[in-house]
Amino acid sequence: MRRIHLAVLMALPFGAWAADEIVMPTVRVRDQALYDPLEARRQASGNTATLLSVNPGLSLYSGGGVSSLPAIHGLADDRIKIRVDGAEITSACGNHMNPPLSYMDPSRVDRMEVLAGITPVSQGGDSIVGTIAVASSRPVFARAGEGLRKEGSLSLKVRSVNNGTAAAFSAAVASDSLSLGYGASVDRGESYQDGKGRKVLDTLYESHNQSLTLGLRGDNDEWTLRLGEQRIPYQGYPNQYMDMVGNHGVSANLGYSGRFGWGRLDARFYWQDTEHRMGFFTQEKSGKMPMNTRGQDIGYRVQGEFPLASGDKLHLGHELHRHTLDDWWPPVAGTGMSPNTYVNLNNGRRDRLAFFAEWDARLDARWSGQMGLRDEVVKTDVGDAQPYSWTTMMQAVDAAAARAFNGRDRSRRDNNLDITVLVRYEADPAARYEFGYARKTRSPNLYERYSWGRGTMAMRMIGWFGDGNGYVGDMDLKPEVAHTLSATATWKDAGGEAWEVKLAPYYSYVRNYIDVDVLGSFVPYSVVGNTASLLRFANHDARIHGFDLSWSALAWRSAVYGEGQFTGRLAYVRGKRTDGGDLYHVMPLNLSLGLEQTVGAWSKGVDVQLVERKFRVDERRHESATGGYGLVNLNASYQWTPAVRLSLGIGNLFDRYYELPLGGTNLAGLKATARGPLGVVPGAGRSIDLGLALKF
Repeated sequence: MRRIHLAVLMALPFGAWAADEIVMPTVRVRDQALYDPLEARRQASGNTATLLSVNPGLSLYSGGGVSSLPAIHGLADDRIKIRVDGAEITSACGNHMNPPLSYMDPSRVDRMEVLAGITPVSQGGDSIVGTIAVASSRPVFARAGEGLRKEGSLSLKVRSVNNGTAAAFSAAVASDSLSLGYGASVDRGESYQDGKGRKVLDTLYESHNQSLTLGLRGDNDEWTLRLGEQRIPYQGYPNQYMDMVGNHGVSANLGYSGRFGWGRLDARFYWQDTEHRMGFFTQEKSGKMPMNTRGQDIGYRVQGEFPLASGDKLHLGHELHRHTLDDWWPPVAGTGMSPNTYVNLNNGRRDRLAFFAEWDARLDARWSGQMGLRDEVVKTDVGDAQPYSWTTMMQAVDAAAARAFNGRDRSRRDNNLDITVLVRYEADPAARYEFGYARKTRSPNLYERYSWGRGTMAMRMIGWFGDGNGYVGDMDLKPEVAHTLSATATWKDAGGEAWEVKLAPYYSYVRNYIDVDVLGSFVPYSVVGNTASLLRFANHDARIHGFDLSWSALAWRSAVYGEGQFTGRLAYVRGKRTDGGDLYHVMPLNLSLGLEQTVGAWSKGVDVQLVERKFRVDERRHESATGGYGLVNLNASYQWTPAVRLSLGIGNLFDRYYELPLGGTNLAGLKATARGPLGVVPGAGRSIDLGLALKF
């Protein structure tokens, strides 16, 4: 058992509660330390998606070291609208190894907003469960008469569980109307250890990011241009058959915001180009097979806000998003994967054109509401497919599938309609209630619709679920349509500072939910006793229900012990197909309890996570059950000077071994041992995390 002596430092009185806000707090350095849950999670991980874990009802599919997939109310990935600095980025990978949040390093995150269930149509589209918006810092400008403003920051952190190191630098220079900023970061880690001290194979990674920001401000408007680049030389995926051996993304993002006599105008243009390579790079999961993709996103968004004479507001908007994707697998001489290049997606295209209108109404002092309508057209198409060989016996199944695929008209058009109706009632300053209905629609992505290979090897290469199964698409898939009813009740003390409780039950009926039909089975890595499925994406109806409960309370406030707060979150969700069977990767009942203290220059916090055993599993995908567990995490920070901050965190204090309910199958472990049953990816053991942050 690894011993820990630093816990004594952190077992001091606690007490600054951080309420479970939807909008994450912005980090600012002050003369007196303020406890910041976002900063605490930023210190413990190089994965931006993990910063969202303070939101009830939100969980994470395990991926690579910087590439987890968020899930809201049991629905993940493409079913969530994710915007990074207002831009939409599409995973350019058949395993979704480069999801949108992986392009934002945690050091750059300034604000995170999670909207679940009844999402305004102005912030949704092509999604059925909610919206995640992540934003970096706005350009800094000098105050009037200040002259030239110069500032910067440097942060360093280390993590013991994977010998991880990370560094981030930023600098800015600005007048009162012009701003120029630059940021860069690097994060790397070896494969982490679990609670038994064993290495979890193929969890190593390295990531580099840099960005340039130019801001221009006038009396009533502001322009912001952001240029970014990311390079990931390698990233292991223990729950996939392949690893990432290269990801290079470049982006441009131009935003405008202006105030006029008639109201407000916001506009944005964005572009991203991604080159992605999969293969093998480590003896922890060896192999030889190259897979390449090239994806591009380009789009714009224009929205106007019009104040009405009644005090209401009208929002009108329009947006266009085009995603193009090529996916090809070069041949490997001397194997069955030759002599041709396998063409999985040939000039894949997915275009979305949307218009929306939204009305924010104030009926009287207590009643208000929102109504929204969104009309969206989604067009998809792809060119001809090609197997490794048209003539060899080994490729006969894929060759027949390619001929059938190429002989069909592959262009598709979906006409999608979203509706939101929300009513708010403020009974008194201590009680507020919201009730709403939403109809949300999502069209299939390119892989769901156009993956065509029917051979076992080809099907194993498709799938972002980490389940060890193989997938093939269906070009006749229909869009998913979710009908959601939701309510939120908020109670707090009359002063609004002592305590608050929020309860949000929800129910969704999803027509044409994109799930799977079973076509066959195979034995992963030919290890006897293990079975995986060959699956086709298919429409089925599903029902999802649950609730999110969060609370906060002031525990104490004194001159000696500072301020203490107690927080908690409880989330329950259940998802089933209407024709029988549980939905895949639905998080079991989970509870989080926190106690936080701010006193002088010190901030300290303890967090307890309790997760019920996972026994409702998707049998079609051979999803494994997992045991219940409890984890204790500690963190502390000290504001040494206004410009210097020291931080310490201890994750999984008691070095508990546990299996991640959404971790997926441990394919890397099975391949390395070539024996035993296919298990679940375990969570990280105890980690001591140290950090230093400088402002100048």
